[in-house]
Amino acid sequence: MRITPLARLISGVLLLGATAACSKGSGEALDLRSEKDLSGLTISCTAGNYYDTKFSKREDVTVFGTTTEADAINAVRQGLADVFVTDEVLMTRDVLDRLGMKLAFLGEDPFDVAYAMKKGNVSLRRQFDEFLASTSVEDIIGHWLRGTDVLPDPNEGDYSGASPLRCIVAQNMEPVGYLGEGGKWYGMDPDILTRFANFLGRPVEFKYMDVGAGIMAVEAGQADLLAGFIFVTEERSKFVDFAAPYYTCHPGYFVSAGSEARTIGFGDRLKMSLITESRWKLITAGLLETLKITVFAILLGTLLGAGVCAARRSRRKWLRSAASVYGAFIAGIPTLVLLLIMFYVVFAKSGIGGSTVAIITFGLCFASSAGNIFDSSISSVPKGQTEAGLSLGFTPLQTFTGIVFPQALRKGLPLFAGECVSLLKSTSIVGYIAIQDLTRASDLIRSRTFDALVPLIIITVIYFVLAWAIRQLLNLLLIKK
Repeated sequence: MRITPLARLISGVLLLGATAACSKGSGEALDLRSEKDLSGLTISCTAGNYYDTKFSKREDVTVFGTTTEADAINAVRQGLADVFVTDEVLMTRDVLDRLGMKLAFLGEDPFDVAYAMKKGNVSLRRQFDEFLASTSVEDIIGHWLRGTDVLPDPNEGDYSGASPLRCIVAQNMEPVGYLGEGGKWYGMDPDILTRFANFLGRPVEFKYMDVGAGIMAVEAGQADLLAGFIFVTEERSKFVDFAAPYYTCHPGYFVSAGSEARTIGFGDRLKMSLITESRWKLITAGLLETLKITVFAILLGTLLGAGVCAARRSRRKWLRSAASVYGAFIAGIPTLVLLLIMFYVVFAKSGIGGSTVAIITFGLCFASSAGNIFDSSISSVPKGQTEAGLSLGFTPLQTFTGIVFPQALRKGLPLFAGECVSLLKSTSIVGYIAIQDLTRASDLIRSRTFDALVPLIIITVIYFVLAWAIRQLLNLLLIKK
């Protein structure tokens, strides 16, 4: 089951009391030694991952599924869950101390970690095996996981003429992979994959997706590799191929340490969310992406909506029927489902970018609503107005543009403005196809800071201002008319 961005925001708000540095006492620490001790407890993890699947089969435990690792961590800190389970390496000592948590125990069953790629891509798999044989990957792993000698940065080189190695990173947490200063990806997986791209003589391109969406992207050919400490499981092997494993990992079970989390004031939290690692750039980049998709989708949808309106008012029955079927189809399918179909199926092999696919999808959805508004607004103008214009010698076009349209505009513009605002808010789902909009920027910041409050407040204010600005701009048109 997919969780909408609205649910993501709600889950974040529900966990505000446990956000970074604001939690009160963490309660007594649980004394857990093995998975047998989990009986009767609530376990938090990200929804849909391996741990969710594993513990959902146990009747003696309760699974608290969240959309991000940060929310799963905060569930323990707020008391909504007893134990947080994730890969052993994702919670560093500094993070545990700051959040007032500790490692209770490691799971008994180790898992091989490998990069996933499209089924049948024998060439890429063979090239990666050759890379592993020729590169000291252990030194890279030791540097990021155990703090051994600093390695020289991988030489990214000038491979502008070659196609990029498209990599999806399913984690935004140290030390596996995280978005750091200047919007650059750091960590063990980005380091290995950058060197692999150099080995191939190709530039590297990173995008952030959850594991489920990442597997779909690899399946559809939208990406070459999926990284982020991906466990090699039998179920996943049905959909993707795995390169040779490069690490063996245990599950880590984390609980409250029984002590208070490190206290950080709101000002420091604001600085941590915006200034540290120049995270404000994530917000500005997300804002520009949201504006781009919204504006172009409105323009496209308005043009298509005029066509829908013309079809609805046509004398030809088949055109009216086609417009009705189109409207019923758009009204009957969730926008998120349509977006995923367009990205992973319709345009999967077209080479069209995610932003363009989003603009087309939202434009098609907006056209249905806009067409209905146009049709209703025109119909609300008494037919006598048209007859009067024609009797005065005006042409049908002059009658429409000079008499009917201004009256229809006054009646339809408020509804049109409302649809524009709805479209703006709907764009928050584009993160599912690896587009970094405002909502995804908030997720990236939260996964780095474990603070839900500040990022959510920031994007809430921005969305509110954008919605207000859209209404004001369209109201100016109404006043001028």
